[in-house]
Amino acid sequence: MSVTISPTPNPNALKFTVGVDVGGPKTFVASQPTDEAPADKLLALPGLASIFMTADFVTISKMPDASWDDIAEEAQRILTEHFAA
Repeated sequence: MSVTISPTPNPNALKFTVGVDVGGPKTFVASQPTDEAPADKLLALPGLASIFMTADFVTISKMPDASWDDIAEEAQRILTEHFAA
């Protein structure tokens, strides 16, 4: 299953559609630890601010000074590995 990335009105957030139910709604922030996959792996990415999971998508928000070039591809890989399993 492929994870598609879509822009949102917020330039610091991207929508990752995974195509399966992710549960939720759940929100995770970088300053709070979690033991829930894939949130723990995503929160380990530098520059990531928060994760919102619901329905069949995950919205990832980055810090304003972070670059999507450094986050999007790795986040897509993490989500693909987790939800394809």
